[in-house]
Amino acid sequence: MNRLPDDKRLQFVPQEERPPLTPQLALRVAVVGTVALAMFAIIFFRLWFLQVLSGDQYLAQAHGNRARSIDIPAARGQILDRSGTVLVDSKAVPAVVVSPPDLPVLLTTALIPHPPQQDAALYDRLAGVLGISTKRSRCPVAGNGVVHLSPIGCAIAQHFALLPYADVTVKANVSKYVQYYLQERQDEFPGVHVEQVWLRKYPLGGLAAQLFGTVGPVTAQELKEPRFRGVSQSAIVGQSGLEWGYDRYLRGEDGAENVQVDALGRFEGNLTETPPVAGRSLKLSLDTRLQKVGQQALQTSIDDNPPANAGAFVAMNPDTGEVYAMGSLPTFDPNIFTRPVSEAAYRQLNNPASNYPLINRATQSAGPTGSTFKPITATAALESGVWSTDETYDDSGEFCIGAQCRHNAGGAAYGVLDLLNAIRVSSDTFFYNLGALTNADPATHPGGGALQQWAHAYGIGRTTGVDLGGEVAGNLPSPRWRAHIDRLEAQCEHTRHVASCGIADGRPWSVGDNVNLAVGQGDVQVTPLQLAVAYAAIANGGTIVRPHTGLEIDAPDGRLLRRIDPPPARHLNINPDYLDTIRAGLRAAASQPGGTSYDVFGNFPEEVYGKTGTAQYNGQQDYAWYVCFVPDWATRTPILVVVHVEQGGFGAVAAAPVAREILSQWFFGNPGNFVAGASKTL
Repeated sequence: MNRLPDDKRLQFVPQEERPPLTPQLALRVAVVGTVALAMFAIIFFRLWFLQVLSGDQYLAQAHGNRARSIDIPAARGQILDRSGTVLVDSKAVPAVVVSPPDLPVLLTTALIPHPPQQDAALYDRLAGVLGISTKRSRCPVAGNGVVHLSPIGCAIAQHFALLPYADVTVKANVSKYVQYYLQERQDEFPGVHVEQVWLRKYPLGGLAAQLFGTVGPVTAQELKEPRFRGVSQSAIVGQSGLEWGYDRYLRGEDGAENVQVDALGRFEGNLTETPPVAGRSLKLSLDTRLQKVGQQALQTSIDDNPPANAGAFVAMNPDTGEVYAMGSLPTFDPNIFTRPVSEAAYRQLNNPASNYPLINRATQSAGPTGSTFKPITATAALESGVWSTDETYDDSGEFCIGAQCRHNAGGAAYGVLDLLNAIRVSSDTFFYNLGALTNADPATHPGGGALQQWAHAYGIGRTTGVDLGGEVAGNLPSPRWRAHIDRLEAQCEHTRHVASCGIADGRPWSVGDNVNLAVGQGDVQVTPLQLAVAYAAIANGGTIVRPHTGLEIDAPDGRLLRRIDPPPARHLNINPDYLDTIRAGLRAAASQPGGTSYDVFGNFPEEVYGKTGTAQYNGQQDYAWYVCFVPDWATRTPILVVVHVEQGGFGAVAAAPVAREILSQWFFGNPGNFVAGASKTL
């Protein structure tokens, strides 16, 4: 048997014996294995869920990524006068629109102050095509303060800060050459496209311009309001005036067009479309011809009575509150707002130098009324029992309280007067006396006496509820009001460490305050529309009407959908004999020799009841007022007119002639001659 050499023999080294698996280690291995198995099971189940159960859903979403939904704006409804004349219309124009989600670099809130270079370059290229400046300037952006951006960058930033996913209209009414240029170069202008938008159009220019209001893109805050529930983020809605008040009828419903695009956002084809629904029409109670005559007559009075520079008028039905005409001068052409308005142009429309053309002075400008307040004082004196219809007062031309004396305008003395004749000649001393008699002790009557009670009931110091929005309440002075402004003055002086803030003089209420109020002077603040509502109650027997310019809502084809006829606000229980006396005084003032508007209306064929007013205001030339009505018992077409001419002087000279032309147009179809009065009473 052959044996291997010793060095060739296998060397067997004894093996170390491995230790047995401990229970703790086995448990750990089991736990790790279970977790790994569970993870693989979850991943497998998720893959199966995505591919089998949800495959169709994600396939649809993938297709959706290639689709874009484009809002199709609805045309806003027309605004018409009572005879169907179009006052406000809509016209379709092409507009260049930028879609923020489709910009070269996705815009975010953090990037608003400093747009990415690619986006900024796009804005500048687009500005060159549209003829828009690329200069960076101050741009206020919600949530970011004031930043410096180009005009296009500013428009996009401002819109994005409010509505991040809504398209931004950069320029409307662009030429067909601009449209062709952009459509042929979509690769150079990502996120830019041309859409049809609707712009408001005002065929009659500055006629009744302050009534219509403005429209604009819905804001993020407005979208939270119930009245805008369901409105698309790119909707154009009413922002003021009639456009705001009747927005839900005028707005219509935007449509939507779903289109297919490629990865670069280029149009590939149409998918589905929901057509827009045009807004409904709003027919107003306005009479266009009466409106034109009123504005022309008011402008004539302003021109003829320097330094008069502004004014307003209201013509309405004293029984129903339907507004036949409402004008404010100076006016403006609202077509300016159908295109971007420069800051300079807007400042010109809303500053003292141009006398605030945007303000509707019939509802948003208040001041002392002068003697047109006297019928309200007469009501308070009669109803409170401090005076009677046959009681007389000896007008010596002077009325004194202590050492302080007041006089009639021009130093006139009218002798013994009853209430009817005091209204006819507009005796100040007669009504000074009534103001003193109706004053109440401030300690026991902080809200004032009978004069404040009845003035408030007539609507002084409170809004009328007219459907235009934005009206001011004015002011009805009382002991409580006087104490309030005294407190404000004291707080201001203490905070600012000054001798006077000019809010109040710190004195308490006195009988002199009530004496001033009795003749429409002092701290009383009344709008022309408030005065119209008060006189309507005198004309109709005590009903406080709710003035309204809306008459009916019509379908686009002209079908009546809703009639607008708001109920009265309230009814005043005034003794009919007292109303008859006050009316007789107003009739005598317009029709009898010695009446304050006899020179203007003495030969007028209709039965006019009228009152002049001349108000002293802040050291300026007096403000002229005139109120008149032809009631329903004298005509089948009753009408009430209020005219206010700022710094026009005496009411009979500047305001009454305007009212005569309005009445002449209403009853006879032409304004006739401008007839100025000569009465110089306050």
